[in-house]
Amino acid sequence: MASSGSARSVLNCCANSLSTVQTRRPEVALRHDAAQMGPVKVPQLTLTALLLLTACKGEQEPVEAQRFSLDAARHVPAEPLSSPDTAGAAWAVTKDAQAIDFARPGADPLLTLACDLRKTPAQLRIVRHVVARPGEKALLPVIGNGTISRFKVDATLAGGEWRWEGSLPASDPSLDVFTGPRELEATLPGGGSLLIAGSRIPGEFVNWCRAGGRVQRLEAAEKAEDAPSAEPSAR
Repeated sequence: MASSGSARSVLNCCANSLSTVQTRRPEVALRHDAAQMGPVKVPQLTLTALLLLTACKGEQEPVEAQRFSLDAARHVPAEPLSSPDTAGAAWAVTKDAQAIDFARPGADPLLTLACDLRKTPAQLRIVRHVVARPGEKALLPVIGNGTISRFKVDATLAGGEWRWEGSLPASDPSLDVFTGPRELEATLPGGGSLLIAGSRIPGEFVNWCRAGGRVQRLEAAEKAEDAPSAEPSAR
């Protein structure tokens, strides 16, 4: 009963306020009567009426808050990239002679094989030049020369770019995929497939790194010189 009485009181209050606002016409407030010479308080009355109308409508339901995780937002998957155009691309030795880049003429490298001779055993680093996000990890399958190798790569900041890198000992058998002269295909999830024309350069580079950076051709020449010469054939 108390609640119904309170509701009737609020309704009566709203009705009285509305009738008060409706009877206070502008022309009444503008008459030059002594009682009307003071400032007109129309904004105050309007605000009071709005407050009373809000009370009549009752309390509004609270807006439901939405929560989200900043960590989850950082890991929103990016749109997959299309496979790059590798027409005319080829392998080339870098200026420091410690790596080879696969790239189109005058363009940035698409794939890099780098040899780190400072470590024992020598390490070979595979770099796929595709935008990566901090903390991400992936597998880079490389198919070719009758072999399928899967290399673990991590998002790495180097040279002012976030890219995919993976390092392993140069003696690792999975690197044999580069030692043949046939076409290669390297696929990075979300980064497209990289078609690499057949070449002997990556195989020679891997073997050079495995040998600790020694010039194998010179060693082969030295062995040939040390080998006993064949006896001349009898006439």
